[in-house]
Amino acid sequence: MRPVKMSFPEEKRRLWVVSELYYPEETSTGYYLTRIAEGLADDFEVMALSGQPNYSARGTVAPKREERKGVRIFRVAGTRLDKNVIAYRLVNMLTLSTSIFWLAIRKFEKHDRVLVVTNPPAMPFVAAISCLFRGAGYTLLIHDNYPEILVAAGKFRQGSFLTKIMSVLNRWLYKHAEKIIVVGRDMRKLVQQKASGLDIPTVVIPNWAELETVEPLPRESNQLLGELGIVDKFVLLYAGNMGPPNDVESIIDAAEMLKDDGRYHFVFLGSGMKRPWLQNEIANLKLANVSVLDPRPRTEQRVFLNACDIALVSLVEKMRGVSVPSRTYNILAAGKPMIAVTESGSEVAIVVEEEGVGWIVPPGDPMRLVEAIRQASGPEAELAEKGQRARAAAVSKYSLETAIERYRDTLT
Repeated sequence: MRPVKMSFPEEKRRLWVVSELYYPEETSTGYYLTRIAEGLADDFEVMALSGQPNYSARGTVAPKREERKGVRIFRVAGTRLDKNVIAYRLVNMLTLSTSIFWLAIRKFEKHDRVLVVTNPPAMPFVAAISCLFRGAGYTLLIHDNYPEILVAAGKFRQGSFLTKIMSVLNRWLYKHAEKIIVVGRDMRKLVQQKASGLDIPTVVIPNWAELETVEPLPRESNQLLGELGIVDKFVLLYAGNMGPPNDVESIIDAAEMLKDDGRYHFVFLGSGMKRPWLQNEIANLKLANVSVLDPRPRTEQRVFLNACDIALVSLVEKMRGVSVPSRTYNILAAGKPMIAVTESGSEVAIVVEEEGVGWIVPPGDPMRLVEAIRQASGPEAELAEKGQRARAAAVSKYSLETAIERYRDTLT
């Protein structure tokens, strides 16, 4: 009698997700990396390696070791100084990178897979060196391209010694990566130029819309519009980070041009390095048509993303291929048309054009922005149709399930 051959389920391969931010941090990077890790837990033995919360959940002390939704979480110590002060941010990056390096050197094993995000910029190098020491393989997830984002933000000069050094380091980082994931088609073009000759697979996986919590709601019953007393206004909403890469200056200039036109009101909701300047400008210019609100939790997106007629997304010049504002997809989920202040050919501009959901205005041109606002508030704007197309695009192209499927295919 021939022996019966027993079959056993194949052991899951280990996947490390390395990020400065992870649950309970709900700021953009923390939210996305947490959902990616949890979404892949059925296919991999997933471990998350992160620091303590330092953004929306700053002050929270999370357990050093924890298991949540199939993911084993390892949190390391690091300073949590004010991230809006550049010197403090550098200290935070140094201490966190050191802690993550030592844990990675101890925990990574041969043939492990590592998914590491590029924020902060030292993180992928720490993960790459650890992988090379331990025989693991890493995939880069590029949310922001360095040094280009620093050039666009005015922190570095194009062609300077520091940018050249960072470009050389990036070539080394790309050379040893198994794959590179970017979140925009414009980003893929830039990365392929930077990695020319290295033959590294570069995959586009956009971030997604939070369809389970964000949906179109009737404007007339919106709580926030009622609180602000602007139900009868044409409302333009900027919700998100107000940092150096964001062209909030053009929006304020447009608000000044329209301050004597009682039809329009601008709402800024969020924080960032430019917020103090923003508030000073509003006071100095006596802009009664602008409100500035503190950040609100992701759980309230359903309310505040519906508190407008048009959503605003803005980036400064030289940001094409560098980064993609993730709030773009939740604007689509809320069924809101948008005005994108961005360069032609950027991912946001591509989405607006191919889905027919709004207007594109070049950065630094408030006159064109005012023209777009007037068009959007006119009788031929077809805002309802644009809103319907926005929601349909979110559902069909930018769901969590679609993104996880692509991550699964890329990392398997």
